[in-house]
Amino acid sequence: MADIVHLNGKLMPIEEAYVPVLDRGFIFGDGVYEVIPVYGKRPFRMAEHLRRLQCSLDKTGIRNPHSDSEWIRLVGEIIERNGGSDQSVYLQVTRGVAKRDHAFPKDIRPTVFLMSNPLVTPSPAAIEAGVACVSAEDYRWLNCDIKSVSLLGNCMLRQRSAEAGATETILFRDGKLTEASSSNVFVVKDGVLYCPPKDHLILPGITYDVVIEIARSREFQLEVRPVSEAEVRNADEIWVTSSTKEVLAVTTLDGKPVGDGHPGPLFRRMHALYQEFKREQMRPAA
Repeated sequence: MADIVHLNGKLMPIEEAYVPVLDRGFIFGDGVYEVIPVYGKRPFRMAEHLRRLQCSLDKTGIRNPHSDSEWIRLVGEIIERNGGSDQSVYLQVTRGVAKRDHAFPKDIRPTVFLMSNPLVTPSPAAIEAGVACVSAEDYRWLNCDIKSVSLLGNCMLRQRSAEAGATETILFRDGKLTEASSSNVFVVKDGVLYCPPKDHLILPGITYDVVIEIARSREFQLEVRPVSEAEVRNADEIWVTSSTKEVLAVTTLDGKPVGDGHPGPLFRRMHALYQEFKREQMRPAA
């Protein structure tokens, strides 16, 4: 890829992109972001990503610097300039540059940054065999529904699984499942699919929504409700979902097998339906 990025209205090689040290994204982590998968040069669920971006901006009091049509143009421009059929577009908006002060400054221009990388989805081996995860207490802040660039807690939790040679860290707060360090989590027990409801303790995942839509349209038994840690540890199947992981089976948790230690039948069905959804929605026949 050419690694052409967008920074504050200009396209440039990534090596030439710099922000001032007083940018509040650098000083405070004061900003929000989105990651948009691209299939066949078509952004996946662009309207939903922009809606979530607006929600994050509203909750943090950051002005949206662009209309939806302008965002669509910018994302399309980055896709075209970087080439490649399947990409992962990252866009970030920080509050902007101002003298260091915890209070929000007035009348400053948000910093806008976009880049694109090749979209890396799970390997055939990971889909076939499933992946290992570890668990941890969810000690992050209480506004996890904001897609904030302040991700130190998530990074520390993800590092636990990285050091264990695992794919993700599944999180529990007060005995209840929340999500994973960078994924949403679903569990299956006795043929029923369960997932936590969207609230302030989890990120409202775009892939999470797609999985629920597919489950409801294909008459899965689905319950969206609080899920206990005990239910997770005794589940027949566990899945993690995200824009890059899509739908991925967890076959060991903390070194113990999930179910029989192999991806389960509901995962196999959902994974196939998710791929079918992508083909229908993102790669229509010419």
